[in-house]
Amino acid sequence: MTYCCGILVRDGLVLVADTRTNAGLDNIATFRKLHIFESPGERALLLATAGNLSVTQGVVNFLSEGFENPETGEIENAMTAPSMLQAAQLVGRAVRRARMEVYSSAEQSAGVSFDVSLLLGGQIAGGAPRLFMIYTAGNCIECTPDTNYLQIGEHKYGKPILDRAVNYDSDLYDALKIGLISMDSTIRSNLSVGMPIDIALLRRDALQLEVSTRIDAGDAYFRDLRESWSKALRAAHMAIPAPPYRGRAT
Repeated sequence: MTYCCGILVRDGLVLVADTRTNAGLDNIATFRKLHIFESPGERALLLATAGNLSVTQGVVNFLSEGFENPETGEIENAMTAPSMLQAAQLVGRAVRRARMEVYSSAEQSAGVSFDVSLLLGGQIAGGAPRLFMIYTAGNCIECTPDTNYLQIGEHKYGKPILDRAVNYDSDLYDALKIGLISMDSTIRSNLSVGMPIDIALLRRDALQLEVSTRIDAGDAYFRDLRESWSKALRAAHMAIPAPPYRGRAT
């Protein structure tokens, strides 16, 4: 399984993704799920993937190498889309194409899932930073200032901190910190999500990534963040008065 989250704030956006894949408890591997398509000064696109690995790798290959638009006959890739919306639509077409190539009724009847979900975030010159979620069918939704984050994969464990602690006016690096806490909460509660973690940060109108790095298990900041968050939670619950219901039976 996997967990990826994208957070859109006024000053830009961040994406955080784990790298663990598994096909059972004894078949665990590491694969990159956060992919970058960048031409500094012109565009910076980030794609996070979850779901069937064969399909998502096919999508990434199509976006990198290009494929034919059935309506125009032109070869399109992630570097040719003129806007973020059209880039999201391109990802949707790549999803449908990749699923069609790997799908067979025999495999489907055997219980193999070809479902995927993806996050596409970034900015193209002339437009604003935007963040989309693309579904298996190729359709998409867009992140808004009212709900300024999107998640794919094992999202339930990391959702509460996003709901409580981040909004559209949050500082960009605070958004990254909250994204990392969300990831830590998920890793602690779900064995199918694990280190290392890939992160990327794009500042509005920079049109090139300010941060693009991998955090491994020995990273000093992430280790301190995990310990500090655990201590803060313990201190918070100890500071709340005990429930006044002792002995009440009605």
